[in-house]
Amino acid sequence: MPKVPLNRQLFHDNIDNAQKNIIHLNNPNDTVFTATGDLDIDLQLTQFLHVRVDNMQAFIENDSLLDDGQKFRWLRGINDLLNDFIDDYRFKRIKGILLGDLITAFEEAMHKEMQHQPITPVIENNELEIGKILLANFALKNNSGISDSKDLLLLKTCERFPENIMPILSQHPSVPFADSLLTVMAYRNPEEFYNYASAYDALSRKIKTVKDPLVQTIVAMATSPNGRFLFPFLDDIYHHKLNLDSLLSLADNEFAYYKLLVKTQISYAMRAQQGDTPFVMHVLTEKLRSKAIEIFINEINALHDAKDDAVRFRKTDSLSAAELYYLCVLGEEEIYTSSYLGVYKRIWQRMTVERSDTLLNMVHYDYYKKFIRMAAAYNVLDDFLKRMDQEGSQRLMKNFVNDLEKNNSLEDAVDVADSYASITDDAVKKLLLNQVQQNLEQNLKSGNVRGQKIYFLLNKIFSSADDGQTATLSALGIPAMYNMPVAALKNSAGRIIIEQFFYGDKDGVNIFNSFLRSYTNANWKIVRKPEWVEVHSVRGTPISIYSNRPLDTEKELDAEAQHDLANYLDSLGVSPTVVLHRGHSYYVKSTIQQLPTTAKVVLLGSCGGYHSLDQVLNICPAAQIIASKQVGTGVVNITLIEAITETLRQGKDLIWPAMWQNLQTRFNGQTKEKFEDYVPPHKNLGAIFIMAYNKSMGK
Repeated sequence: MPKVPLNRQLFHDNIDNAQKNIIHLNNPNDTVFTATGDLDIDLQLTQFLHVRVDNMQAFIENDSLLDDGQKFRWLRGINDLLNDFIDDYRFKRIKGILLGDLITAFEEAMHKEMQHQPITPVIENNELEIGKILLANFALKNNSGISDSKDLLLLKTCERFPENIMPILSQHPSVPFADSLLTVMAYRNPEEFYNYASAYDALSRKIKTVKDPLVQTIVAMATSPNGRFLFPFLDDIYHHKLNLDSLLSLADNEFAYYKLLVKTQISYAMRAQQGDTPFVMHVLTEKLRSKAIEIFINEINALHDAKDDAVRFRKTDSLSAAELYYLCVLGEEEIYTSSYLGVYKRIWQRMTVERSDTLLNMVHYDYYKKFIRMAAAYNVLDDFLKRMDQEGSQRLMKNFVNDLEKNNSLEDAVDVADSYASITDDAVKKLLLNQVQQNLEQNLKSGNVRGQKIYFLLNKIFSSADDGQTATLSALGIPAMYNMPVAALKNSAGRIIIEQFFYGDKDGVNIFNSFLRSYTNANWKIVRKPEWVEVHSVRGTPISIYSNRPLDTEKELDAEAQHDLANYLDSLGVSPTVVLHRGHSYYVKSTIQQLPTTAKVVLLGSCGGYHSLDQVLNICPAAQIIASKQVGTGVVNITLIEAITETLRQGKDLIWPAMWQNLQTRFNGQTKEKFEDYVPPHKNLGAIFIMAYNKSMGK
């Protein structure tokens, strides 16, 4: 290094400090930049940082062709380069291993700029992170290739982050590669592409100029007032199986539109079986789901008090067996128990030969696992299986258990666990257990860890749950579900807090009054407030039951009362450990949304409550859940609640098997049948599976 004039020495000092700061990025006491954890590589990077940067400084000072201003420019460029690396490294925008490539790239770019050449080749040959730092560098900002380099950097960004292609193009619609990327995106994500094509901006105008046939098909839909109505059929329109005019003629015929959705869904299911994936199949399915609920399920549910099923289900009279099938599998979260059972019965009435394998062949086994799970939950699986020969039913149930490891979610595995708990036929249960064990062996041989966990847990849970025995959970590392210690429900003051959710329809008012009548004895004291009531134990374990009044649901006064009660409990500094849902299945979502994370016992005594297990466990991971597979009844619910509160008041633990055995003797006739559809915590195999799997994953 030659002698440096004082007016430039400060720049050299700054560069030296930046070099030291890089070495100290991970530890202020380091003498080596620990970028990788590999000492040999880190030593090479550190030496590179010292030698190559020092050499660049010397080159700049020794170059007689550079005037003072140019030397200032390049020294500042080096200093900015190192400090930009420091900032990006600290914010995890660049990996330490790229330091050497960054310094080399800057040196190459510096020489190109000195020779009045574009730096575009340097940007092209280096990583995106390096290109960003170079293009932001003061010394390179006026390079002749800066515009092309920025376009190239945008292309690299699109290649690195394909999910951001459309947002990037919306900001830069005139880049030279826009047409090719837009075409790629039309095929890769037609739904996102549709959204941009339907806008009124520069990118949408650019999209309209792209000549690709799929792009033009999407443009035709996106610019139509009925675009969303047409879009689910994109694949068939693109392949000329349907045309826009014929579809538009269905705009005012909701029945014909639903039937076409089903027909197309079945066609897509057949193609999916053959390994083909139609465009926007999920959009078609979601549209089918929304129309099934909007046109049919909402009306059937609303008529749940109708005494004549012919009146209640009249709107489904024109539907085929397959069209009814999709009401079941796609309306799972909304359909009431009685609605499901009515639709299920009508499926067979629409068939010339009432065979279940014929039904599944009609729909190409689309959503068949969900249909089996729902049939098991609603106690019609035995009926469903009897509608095909024994060999076919065995093959179907084996397939039901297979390939659970291939699904990214646990939904299918939970469906299998839930179904096993609902099946009453010992031969079918044995078949499922054997198939689970075979799949466990196969996954052990193949080394599929996810499959091993799923099938190990199912095998353990099923084996220990058979013959009426409670599932042995200690080996699975989760709390035993066959009891809830009274001590676990008490707060720091020794009191048990129970929250009860009522809803303000006619039934809600009746069961609320029934609840209050049950607590008028000398063991309890009732305190009445405008929006809620408080029931406090006078003897035994301190217990407080807080229940909102079932105020007018039409005016949302019940929701307001629940909100105010929650705020009141917060002001007292108390958290419920027992939560009781009192109301129809259509209110379950509201209760679940308001669940306190402290809840350890949850009663979902309503239609379909059994299907809300997973949602509850997301909020209360260790909750013990009592749910009903079918219609929850007020008589059963209040008997359960009285049994729970009285047991706790006496200072006793909740022993679920013993409590269930005792309760069975207290019901008879139709009420006993309803009670048998209630699932105690130790029999909630789906919930147990979710807990066990989460535990195995360290959650």
